[in-house]
Amino acid sequence: MKIAVSSQGVDSTSKVDPRFGRAACFLVFDTEDESIEVVNNDQNVNASHGAGIQAAEKVTSRNVDIVVSGDFGPKAFEALQAAGVKAAIWADGTVSEAIELARNNQLEILESASAGGKRH
Repeated sequence: MKIAVSSQGVDSTSKVDPRFGRAACFLVFDTEDESIEVVNNDQNVNASHGAGIQAAEKVTSRNVDIVVSGDFGPKAFEALQAAGVKAAIWADGTVSEAIELARNNQLEILESASAGGKRH
């Protein structure tokens, strides 16, 4: 399984970025070989629009199974769903904590977008 987490930094001790589309980067953890890939998201941090969709394209191109972040807008959520990727809200700690929660199926999988922390 591959788990992508929106991150404020480039290692697993970094805080989870509460913003999906405008996260600094994504850390993609592969449970098979315990590897972590850093996926830069610089071009979307200050994007005027489309950040969520572009970020979704970045993570889905890595064949991830689940994405963990603090917030998913409607368009980003739809793009993830269309690719068969689960979205889970959690931004209360570090990337390594988010990975462990995802590995142990302890995160709530969204059934709709969550922009602004509210379900749509």
